[in-house]
Amino acid sequence: MPDPTTAPRTDPHPADPDPAGTLRADPDPAGLLRTRADHPDARRAEPARTGPRRAEPDRAGPRRPEPDRAGPGRPESDTVWERPERPAGSPPRVLVIGAGVAGLSTGCYAQMSGMRSRILEKHVLPGGCCTAWSRDGYLFDYCIEWLIGTAPGNEAHQIWRELGALDGKTVTNFDLFNRVVDEDGRSVTFYNDPDRLERHLLEVSPADARPIRSFCRDLRRFTGIELYPFLTAPGLRTVRERAATLRTVLPAFRLFWRTAATPMHRFADRFEDPLLRRAFRNIFFQDPEGFPLLPYLFNMASAYHGNAGFPQGGSLGLARSVEERYTGLGGTIDYRARAEKILLSGDRAIGVQLRNGRRYYADHVVSACDGRTTVHGLLGGRYTGPVIDRLYTDLLERPGTLFPAVVSAFVGVRGDLPAEDAHSTTYLLRPGEAARLPGALQSSLVVQLRSRYADGFAPPGRSVVHCTYFSDYAHWAGLRRRDRGAYRAQKQRVADFVRAFLSAQWPGTAGRIELVDVATPATTRRYTGNHGGSILAWKAFSDADDVASRLVGKERMRLPGLSGFSMAGQWVGMGGLIRAASTGRFAVQYLCDELGMPFRAHESEDAEPWHAGKLGRLPQLDRWSAREGGGAR
Repeated sequence: MPDPTTAPRTDPHPADPDPAGTLRADPDPAGLLRTRADHPDARRAEPARTGPRRAEPDRAGPRRPEPDRAGPGRPESDTVWERPERPAGSPPRVLVIGAGVAGLSTGCYAQMSGMRSRILEKHVLPGGCCTAWSRDGYLFDYCIEWLIGTAPGNEAHQIWRELGALDGKTVTNFDLFNRVVDEDGRSVTFYNDPDRLERHLLEVSPADARPIRSFCRDLRRFTGIELYPFLTAPGLRTVRERAATLRTVLPAFRLFWRTAATPMHRFADRFEDPLLRRAFRNIFFQDPEGFPLLPYLFNMASAYHGNAGFPQGGSLGLARSVEERYTGLGGTIDYRARAEKILLSGDRAIGVQLRNGRRYYADHVVSACDGRTTVHGLLGGRYTGPVIDRLYTDLLERPGTLFPAVVSAFVGVRGDLPAEDAHSTTYLLRPGEAARLPGALQSSLVVQLRSRYADGFAPPGRSVVHCTYFSDYAHWAGLRRRDRGAYRAQKQRVADFVRAFLSAQWPGTAGRIELVDVATPATTRRYTGNHGGSILAWKAFSDADDVASRLVGKERMRLPGLSGFSMAGQWVGMGGLIRAASTGRFAVQYLCDELGMPFRAHESEDAEPWHAGKLGRLPQLDRWSAREGGGAR
């Protein structure tokens, strides 16, 4: 099922962000997504590695591998990775490229299944785009808007429990998905409760009773369906598992078929009220263009059951929790370890060479990073076929197959924000307003009151707002390449627009805005390596969806003609954090099947309450932000 805006945003290695900054004990370091190229005077830091940590025996699960013994003065696990041949009697070695959610998941399941794993991460933090950064005491949470799997009793939740992602955390649930406000101030609120939603929509437009009742009737039916097929790789599902899925799907087959075959834009055009025609397209904040009704109904139904909430600690908190789970299982992460190529012996992957020339060897390599860079960069385009060529050559540049890139502007505000405002609102802009937003693809601006999502995102007595809009990657990348000064000037234009817009929405706010921090699609590309700065890789229900499904199922996430190698992440299994995590599980399941090893997984037992100290130290990468009074530093 789709989870289209909980961006996993995995951490592809290439497109060096040059994550230079110096790790500091300062609880208020500067922003994470700023790159050295955006700010040339950022300093280079020394390499860092975490783990492995000794884990206590788990009576309910398999015995966890002990750390390697490499002798005095050497990191414990280094020697076992320096030889192509695995020491006799030792567990299989798995190298993972990328410590995004998919890479961390792969490492966790490899450890739980009795393998020895090591993750190579080019940046200084885990999570990829599932991240946050700090400035002047504010925490700017970049990724999660809602997380599928926050309520118990389903497969998505089980995966998060196995990965420790929700350990010790509370979850914030909202009674609405989004609000849409037009240019004249008329608004529509998309409540998750179908009865409340129906009453509200009928008040907005009684003349549209027929499509309103149709949508809410379908939403009621979706609230009674539990279908989260994330535990078993498609190519390994047993007859019993397939039968269980059919028992869920068959009674609602016509509902699934009809809502998957009805594009949202065609359904929205049935409304007489012009506000409803536009508002329904923006339930997911902005119009993803091409989505059918199904993902809207599925995600709103999940939110109705509390299964699409916001976890305490936010995006970086989730990544840190899974990192802690991984190192607790005995795994090792090397940060500032940029993969340059995958080492081959014949037609078998045997290791990874880093940019600094260092080589690590393994029995299996998993690339949890940008798909095109993996296929045509790390492997030099040697292992392709019809499915791979279709995905990473034909469809990659086809309009409508990639999820759009975004511009993000975080705003720090003294004082509270209006209590009556929704946590998330899409404002429809007049053409003249939209023209003032650099690179905007649609005439709207999303405003989220992020300090409502969880405690700790703003200092006491302050609030943080996140403003976003879909934007053209080529606009930002080209400008940054040609003229760095003009690129920064465009970021200042975004900051100025957001400052003025919020001041108009909330009179008296102008003098309380302390800073505006802007990240562009070019920043996303450099930080994550995601092609085109896309936040969610392939767009669900596009032509890429069926091809990616074949890669995960029939092709087992492998490349033709290459053994000892797998791919994981959103460039394989589509976008969404739960999908990214599930591809890591699938990769290890397929590997266990190949090696004749039992796949094992068990839930984390860490009950320590979450606290902000678990976020760790954040790097200082760039000092740019628009300050109070319009200045930039």
